[in-house]
Formats: sequence, structure tokens, C-alpha cells
Amino acid sequence: MKPIFQYIINEAVKRKLKRKNKKLSLDQIEKEKLNKKVELTHLIRDSFFIFLGIVSASFGLKGFLLPNSFIDGGVTGISLIITELTQIPLSILLIAINLPFIIMAFSTISKQFAIRSIIAIVLLAVTVHFIPFPIITSDKLLIAVFGGFFLGLGIGLAIRGGSVIDGTEVLAVFISRKTAATIGDIILIFNIIIFGFAAYVFSIEIALYAILTYLAASKTVDFVVSGIEEYVGVTIISDKSEDIRLAIVENMGRGCTIYSGKRGFGKRGDVLKETDILYTLITRLELAKLHTEIDKIDRDAFIVMHSIKDAKGGMIKKRPLK
Repeated sequence: MKPIFQYIINEAVKRKLKRKNKKLSLDQIEKEKLNKKVELTHLIRDSFFIFLGIVSASFGLKGFLLPNSFIDGGVTGISLIITELTQIPLSILLIAINLPFIIMAFSTISKQFAIRSIIAIVLLAVTVHFIPFPIITSDKLLIAVFGGFFLGLGIGLAIRGGSVIDGTEVLAVFISRKTAATIGDIILIFNIIIFGFAAYVFSIEIALYAILTYLAASKTVDFVVSGIEEYVGVTIISDKSEDIRLAIVENMGRGCTIYSGKRGFGKRGDVLKETDILYTLITRLELAKLHTEIDKIDRDAFIVMHSIKDAKGGMIKKRPLK
């Protein structure tokens, strides 16, 4: 596998150099090879996420929602409604209704994102149409919860892979750039219209189950996209910053960054006192221990905390929790 991988990288570098028609040094060639290796590794990883997302979304649709006439929000929800009303195959509608939004993505987001999304949606439609999935249950509550879960898992994994299988987010990004509305507001309004239409055409009960399905899907998307672990960024200002730094490093096994700053509280003409500002990243599970370590040193330390959805690199994922 490794020789094939290396051969692909070498060929890609040769093609790039031929297009540029440049003679590069050995260091530059090695850098190009490294860049291509990173790109290829990320492409394989993203493709794997998209593939898993397609399988999960297909299972949610055919194993739960579609056989029991349930609907969801977004473009998928519109497709399910039209399928129930017209008997047009869901696979055709998934492509047809998503296509305008994906075309919009070429200018709104990026060409690469749009191409990946087109491929992902077509593969989703093919999977839904040709691959049989077992019908898991007929219990309405289980259908709504787990149908939404697997559909949301699929959407989240596709986003992790750099694409979408539901064009609602693309529309929301496009409209948010033209108006003062946020992406979340636009998606909410869009889905309220869908659920209202479902209540009018079908029944209020179906609309309520659709809302439950949507909530399960959206929470799962947030969980998958934001990461399994949730971190807390902590900024600490104290006269005993060095002691606190040592406690973070030695007692908690975490890293931190030191910013040079000045205390801003003072009257006109006062000389502002210089101070070191500590910044560290920890998991929520370590938050109580950090407070304990700080209180041991300086109970009057000024601490600011904010949520970090995910983190990469550094020491945080290399050291075990203590």
C-alpha cells in the first residue's frame, strides 16, 4: 500500500512541476512531495467520512423514516414530503432539489466543496435507490429519535468530510451574506415553514414527530461536527502568574501560553502595571481541578472561560487526564 501511495505522490508532483515548467531545488521538490502527501492523506480521510455519512443517512432514511412516512427538516424533509404526495422516487428528488443549492455553493463557499457535495448527494441517491435496508421498527417515537439520529450522523460526517448531503446550510450561508439574519435564524425559519406545511397537508401529529426527528438530527450534527470532546479556554490574570503556570504544567500536565499585557484599570496619567496573562486549554472534566490549583495560589485571580468545540495539536490530546 505504501509504495502505491508514494507513487501517486511522485506522479502528482511531476505533473505539477511540468505544468509550472520550473526547475526547483531538491528542498522545494521535497516540500512539494510533503504537501501532496498531506493533501492525499486528507482526501482519503475526507472520502472515508463522506462514505460513512452516506451509509448512515441512507440507513436513517430507508430503515426508519421513509417506510413509515416520516419527514425531517431541510431539503431532505422537502424531498420526503414530495415523495409522499407524488410518489416520485426519493433518490430523484434528493438530487433535483439539492442541485440549485449546490450550484449556489460554487460562488458562496468554494468549487472544491461544491464538487464534493455533488458527488456525495449523487452517491446518497444511488444508495437510497439501489441498496435495501431492513425496516427496524414501527414505533413512532423510536422512528423519530433514531431516524433523526442516523440521518444527523450522516449529515455531520459528510460535513466533516468537506461536503453536504443537505443543501439547507448552503442556502443559509448565501442569504446571511445578503441580509442581517444569521445562519441559525435562516435554517430555523426554513424548517418552521416545512413543519407548518407538513401540519397543513398531513396532520399536526406528523408535524410534531417531524420536529422531534429534526431535533434529534440537528443535535447529532452538532455533536459530530463540533467534536466528541469539548474544551474550555481559560484566561488567567494574576500577580502570581508564574506559580499558576507551574501548577498547570506540573500538577495538571497541561501546556499554557503567556501573553504580556497591562492592567487597564487606572485614571488618566496613571502608569499601568505590566502583567503576564496565562491562557490554557483543558477539558470540562479538568475544570474543577484547575480552579482548585488556582485557589491554592491566588483566590483573587481573574479568570475568564469560554467553550472550545474542538482542538487540534499541542499537548492537550497527547497527555492523559490527571
